[in-house]
Amino acid sequence: MTHAAPLVVVGGGIAGLCTALATAPRPVLLLGRGERSEDTASTMAQGGIAAALGPADSIGAHVADTLLAGAFRNDGALVRALAAAAPAAIEWLRGHGVDFDRDGDGGSLQLGREGGHQFARIVHAGGDATGARVVAALSHAVATAPHVRWRGGIDVDGLLVRGGAVVGVRLGGAGAGEVVVTDAVVFATGGIGALFARTTNPAGADGSGLALALAAGARSRDLEFVQFHPTALDLPTHSLPLLTEALRGRGARLVDADGRPLMAGLHPQGDLAPRDVVARRVWQAGCNGGAWLDSTGLGIDWQREFPTALAACTAHGIDPAAVLVPVTAAAHFHMGGLATDAAGNTSLPGLYAVGEVACNGVHGANRLASNSLLEGVVSGRRLGARLARSACAFRRGGGTVLVERGRGLSGAGLGAVHDLLWRAVGPVRSGHGLRSALAAVTPLAEAGWQGRLARDLMEAAARRRISVGAHWRDDAVPKAQLESGVA
Repeated sequence: MTHAAPLVVVGGGIAGLCTALATAPRPVLLLGRGERSEDTASTMAQGGIAAALGPADSIGAHVADTLLAGAFRNDGALVRALAAAAPAAIEWLRGHGVDFDRDGDGGSLQLGREGGHQFARIVHAGGDATGARVVAALSHAVATAPHVRWRGGIDVDGLLVRGGAVVGVRLGGAGAGEVVVTDAVVFATGGIGALFARTTNPAGADGSGLALALAAGARSRDLEFVQFHPTALDLPTHSLPLLTEALRGRGARLVDADGRPLMAGLHPQGDLAPRDVVARRVWQAGCNGGAWLDSTGLGIDWQREFPTALAACTAHGIDPAAVLVPVTAAAHFHMGGLATDAAGNTSLPGLYAVGEVACNGVHGANRLASNSLLEGVVSGRRLGARLARSACAFRRGGGTVLVERGRGLSGAGLGAVHDLLWRAVGPVRSGHGLRSALAAVTPLAEAGWQGRLARDLMEAAARRRISVGAHWRDDAVPKAQLESGVA
């Protein structure tokens, strides 16, 4: 069955929802792997949205913090555009019904502080339920928008390419076998965290969109830059509950098995150091007896401030107000992805990317906390508005090729990919570990697309022989040695 749609957006998270809403009045077909938009990584985001709204804060300070966290590998112009757009993004979300938390008097927005921020500038909704609240509001807006048609349970498993340009998609899942012909496809398919043995992401955040686009010939960028969140609840499972960084902003501290502070003397910002620094320390502690989050004695109103973290702890018999909570680093966010320009264009005409699957350089080598939901809103609105104004003509002539993502791994093969990535491309990496993992992943790359994507990540990490941001090698070659040609 073949039918046409003016615009196809793949992905029901915040970036996809914002893109679809911003295309009005141009009709859009919005496709999600989950039955609802709530079945996305965006829903699980607890931290909030960064915006320079406080009296002592400034857009310049937000820019400076973002560049510092990103190890100055960011695109400076895009960072400034993101920070400048943040206050308007908050107002736009409020206009769509997001009820952000306010101070005790009910007046000003309540601003929290997270790692890497020199000011309190994090806006929350429902305490640590920000992602869920924002997705719910935007999902309602999509459901009532006459120009958007939503279809859930859909896996896009093929791209139609004609003359080097994307001209449609083939559907899997609930739409198996259907082909949609269009002049523009937007990938908002999320990250790759679920490819790692320990992750804060849902199972669907497995890089499927990234793998499909790469199979079609799209260029990638910075695949090795994977952020690990330092405080996931340490459980013997794959997808772990997140314990928001805002807890440390509220006064919680990381300690080792003997109760000694983990971050003492390691960074001027202590427990609120950038995530790559804290995640490596938690990783190291995990290899030597474990790490815990101490949030006792802080007088936190858990039901109001951190209902999501409280629910995750109590579900496993832990009272975070009374006992130390075991934590681990876990794969959280992908700064790399499909290479895009500032407008969201990939290297394949007709294919656009937005949100976590895209890499335009705004996050650099390490994302600043709470810039991810912000980027999804800002970049989604920008791309949607652009596509609403400029419809391309359907490309005619020549043969159409169906590019498939390929066979997927399951069971032991998929588990092997998870373990190899966790060991070789985790918070601490080495040339020896990467070489060993590459040898082991070769047959898996031939057997399924997850193995192929894992190999691409490992190769990118092996090529970058210095340590920068979230890419940390314990055998890093000094930059001066690389430049001299001695290494």
